[in-house]
Amino acid sequence: MIPVALILLTSLLFPGIVVKVKALVSGRKGPGLLQPILDIIRLLRKGNVYSNTTSSIFQIGPTIYFATILFCMFFIPFGDTSGLISFHGDLLLFIYLLGLGKFFLILNALDAGSGFEGMGANREALYSMLVEPAFIILFGTFSMMAGYDSFYGIFAHWHLTSGSYFVLSLLAAYILIQIAMIENSRLPVDDPKTHLELTMVHEVIVLDNSGFDLGLMLLANAFKFGIFGALIANFILPEHQLLWIRALIFIGVIFLFAVIVGLMESFRARLKMEKNPQFILTLSSIAAIAFLVALIISNKLL
Repeated sequence: MIPVALILLTSLLFPGIVVKVKALVSGRKGPGLLQPILDIIRLLRKGNVYSNTTSSIFQIGPTIYFATILFCMFFIPFGDTSGLISFHGDLLLFIYLLGLGKFFLILNALDAGSGFEGMGANREALYSMLVEPAFIILFGTFSMMAGYDSFYGIFAHWHLTSGSYFVLSLLAAYILIQIAMIENSRLPVDDPKTHLELTMVHEVIVLDNSGFDLGLMLLANAFKFGIFGALIANFILPEHQLLWIRALIFIGVIFLFAVIVGLMESFRARLKMEKNPQFILTLSSIAAIAFLVALIISNKLL
């Protein structure tokens, strides 16, 4: 229950930290830390407006998307403490749940019958498909080194005892940050502030959603950032430390992740559309390098 509570706490503040960092970097005061979550709460208190051309798929899509992200949160451990759900191969179910949520999000966009939403759904499906190998290769590498195929088994037996493990942790942190940016349709593959239909990806998908459904989508995206931040934090949680010290480190890493996202979006330019696939596939190449390093460390490379 501890990791779920910490992820929920940090996820609610994550969007506010990102917005605040971007405002300070650009020389503005910006909104308060709680403003983005207050906007989400306002949306959750409103009703939905559905077009007559949509079906039940459009209505259940946001709820299933939110439910899958929330369920993924239950797999995240807290160092050597397992998550609410832990079993052999749970990281594969984690990947499939993320894919299932994205599938219903795309169906939600397609069901609206808009050409623009279909275009955005096509792009989001492509980016998710291209980024999935990087995540699988990365955690397949750590599963091989730890000898376990669950998040709890991997992180409970992952120790920063040598420079090689430290380098692998840095590579993992970099890849997970980039995956989080792609999965949440942020820079450099998408700009959440753009409103030009021809270049929008995620924003054009949620164009026809309103009220409670839109609030669920925004909240799910915040939770997704918290989940990826928690995965990064688990790599560096110290062993045999007091619970409150590990909790502070866990929260600090996720907050640092939010600051990094804010800085990246402040100094990063959006890539051209034709460059996005090449950029995303680069992450799989970096994950493959981590796999080769792991083979060398474990003396399995002949």
